[in-house]
Amino acid sequence: MSKPKILICDDSEGVRESLKLVLEDEYQLIFACDGMEAIEAVKNQRPDLVLLDIKMPKLNGIEALKEIQQLDNKPKVLFITGYQYTDVAKDAIQLGAIDYIIKPFESCEVKETVKKLLKKK
Repeated sequence: MSKPKILICDDSEGVRESLKLVLEDEYQLIFACDGMEAIEAVKNQRPDLVLLDIKMPKLNGIEALKEIQQLDNKPKVLFITGYQYTDVAKDAIQLGAIDYIIKPFESCEVKETVKKLLKKK
C-alpha cells in the first residue's frame, strides 16, 4: 500500500524542513515555494492533501486555493499560517480549505490534524 501524498507549500525553507521532519516517515512529500508551484504540483503530482501557507510571493495561499478549487482533482487543503488574525484563516475555510494551523505549530498538532484529515473521505 502506498503512502498518502502531501504537498507542502511554504516560502520559508525552515517551515518546509520542519514539516518534512514531522511527516516524512508516514507520507510521501512534495514541496513548493509559492502558490504558482503549488498549483502545478497539484496538477502534475495529484497529492491527497496540501499544506498551504497564506502569505507567499507570486501567488498567495488564498489565490492558490481558489485556483486549486477549480481543478478536477481537488485535494484537501490545510492552511498553515503565521497570522494570529484568524479571520484570514476563516476566510480560507469558506473558500474550501478544510482547516488551519497557526505557526509556530507543535509537531504533534500537525501529525494529528493530517492523520485526521486523510482518514476523512
